[in-house]
Amino acid sequence: MDPSPAIQPQYFVGTSGWTYDHWKGRFYPQTMAKSHWFDYYASQFASVEINATFYRTFKDQTYQMWRERAPQGFGCVLKAPRLITHRKYLLDADELIQAFYHSCSLLEDKFELILLQVAPQTPVDPGRVRQALLAFPDPGKVAVEFRRPEWLSPDTLDVLHSIGSTICNVDSPQQKITSHLTSNKAYLRLNGRKHWYSYNYSDDELKEIAGLARELTHRGATKVYIFFNNDFEGYAPANALVLKQMLT
Repeated sequence: MDPSPAIQPQYFVGTSGWTYDHWKGRFYPQTMAKSHWFDYYASQFASVEINATFYRTFKDQTYQMWRERAPQGFGCVLKAPRLITHRKYLLDADELIQAFYHSCSLLEDKFELILLQVAPQTPVDPGRVRQALLAFPDPGKVAVEFRRPEWLSPDTLDVLHSIGSTICNVDSPQQKITSHLTSNKAYLRLNGRKHWYSYNYSDDELKEIAGLARELTHRGATKVYIFFNNDFEGYAPANALVLKQMLT
């Protein structure tokens, strides 16, 4: 019997949000109405990281609208509310976590992951993260972003690996991007190197990121999520389009 074919890895390349007015004329056509921006975005990219859910709550109808408007094969990553991560610091948040997960599940097959960004002020305690992750109906649907390198210890990585959650590898002026892998999903979040949110990645840097993405698939990642959070001057979609081409 012939061996089973290897699973072809999927690269979900996109940006952190899509409703930036300053992208008009840089990414969106100058004459395009804002009501058509999501459709245009989804024609260029297969995924988006929705940051708006960090700042405010949305009605069920909004999640259902996102699901209906997203084309087949499009995936959404939704950032967990700041009330959970930056107000409660992951403590006593089970009901909030479950309510947010329910909202995300309304996206059905368009729901890829939740991004849980641990606030920088959160005491370094892998047990606290474990407890929060276990409050999600499916911890395998959660990626965790740490903004302090002290968190990236073997104990923390073991917690994520043991319950199947994904580590988010961050690129920023404060953190050099890492290549950690704790599940069969990999996550790269690109905020800019010399400047937060206003850094334009060079072709050489994008080739380096593409190489890292391929390395993660060779190590077992079947899905790699790569989001550009450098929205200034439309750098994010421009960089994402180049990287997408490199990975195709």
